[in-house]
Order: sequence, then structure tokens, then C-alpha cells
Amino acid sequence: MAYWLAILQQFATSLRWQDVLDIILVSVVLYRLFLLIKGTRAVQLLRGVLLLLVAYLVSRALQLNTITWLVQSTATMIIVAIPVVFQPELRRALALLGQGELFRPEFFGKPAADTGRVIDEVVLAVRMLSARKIGALIILERQTGLNEFVETGTAIQGLVTSDLLTSIFFPNSPLHDGAVIIRGDRIVAAGALLPLSENYRRPQKRPIGTRHRAALGLSETTDAVAVVVSEETGVISVAQMGQLQRHLTEDDLRAILTGIYQAPKPATMNLSIPMFRKPS
Repeated sequence: MAYWLAILQQFATSLRWQDVLDIILVSVVLYRLFLLIKGTRAVQLLRGVLLLLVAYLVSRALQLNTITWLVQSTATMIIVAIPVVFQPELRRALALLGQGELFRPEFFGKPAADTGRVIDEVVLAVRMLSARKIGALIILERQTGLNEFVETGTAIQGLVTSDLLTSIFFPNSPLHDGAVIIRGDRIVAAGALLPLSENYRRPQKRPIGTRHRAALGLSETTDAVAVVVSEETGVISVAQMGQLQRHLTEDDLRAILTGIYQAPKPATMNLSIPMFRKPS
């Protein structure tokens, strides 16, 4: 005990105020960088990089030469890939730095949502849009953050209601062509742009439209749930985990959303959706 107290005393006496300032500045910068990538797909990628680092340290400690060599061989590729993978976050950080907003105070906590009410409002809106054959694309955010897509749309920050959803997708509305993104019990953005799926070509009587391709494209890279209403037929569809279920009824949609929200949040994107037969 006396040995450690002597070390601490020596450290305290040799610590300069410049060292304290240096530690504080580095901590603030790292904290802001973590907040910058929070709510984006870069979080999962960062976890993968940290996992490789842990594998390298463990292999070195256990003298697993082959594993160590493999991890070291991929280090160069990772260094080259990081600027490409984190390109949206780096661009966003530079833009915020230029605007002087990188260090502004922000609160990133997600408020607890009344999921039952949100489901009721979404189902009611989809029913009205389907009856009128008004096209719609509604995205429900889950574990994977969608900030990079939220920024492509118009900020709303309104409580989820069926009236607000139907008014957004009303024909000739400025935001009706894009996607609505729901986070918790709030509509955070409307008119958002989503990536189109490249795996949409499959045997079917009628090719899917742009909304369905966008829903599939987002579901292939995130764990978000996309609800689509066809503008031509009014058919209700749901995309999740790269799978598209079409010709759903109002009860089917409610069962899917209820099952997703009531299920325990997974550590991975290994989710399941109740399957419904396509009506003949």
C-alpha cells in the first residue's frame, strides 16, 4: 500500500497544469467525436475495428503467431478503408467545425416512446393512405441510427400522429416524394433520401417501384423497419432485413409492428418477421 501511495505522490508532484489542460482537451475532443458518430452506421463499424484490436492483443499475449500475422496483414487495409468508410462522418465533422458548431451542447438521449400509440397512429395513417392510393414510405428507426439519412430531409420533430403523416404524403405536398423517419414517438424528418436496393430483380409479375427499392435498400444495411404504401394499387408492404412482404392487411401490419416493438432489443440484426401468405 505504501508503495502505491508513493507512486501517486510522485505523480501528483510531477504533474503540471499544462498536463491537466492537455488531458482535458483530448478528452473533450474524443467525447465530441464519439457523439458525432453516435446514431450512425459507423458505430457498428467502429465495434468491428475494436474487435480486431482485441483479437490482436489476445493473440499476442497467447503467442498465436498465425492469428497475429493475419491481423497485422489486415491493419494496412483497415487504415486505408477507414477514410472511405467514415467519409460521411468526416465530411460532417469538417462542416460542423467550419460552422463553429462542433462543440455546441447537445442532448442525444432518446425519449421513451409510447409504442402502442405510435403503432396505432402509423397503422391508422397507412389505412387512410392505402384507401386513397396515396404513395407513402415510413421508416421506423431501431438500434441502428439513421442520422445520415435524417440530414438529407427536412427536420420536423413533431409528435407522430396520423393527421401529420397523411398531410406529409398528400399529393403535391413538397415532402410527399421522400421518406418519413420516425424515432421514438417523433417524426424527426420528412422528404429524406434513401439508398436504392440493387437486389430487387426477382421473378414477379410486376416490378417494384422506387419506394419499395428504397425501403429494401435501407433494410439491407440497417435494422430499420420500412412501411410502404403503393401509389398505384394502395398495397401495403413492409421491408426488414432485406426482405419485402407485400399485400398486407391492416391487422398484418399491426401484428408485425407490435411484434417488433415488444420483442427484446437484439445485440445483432438477427430479427424475424411474422410471415403472411400473399392473397390469391
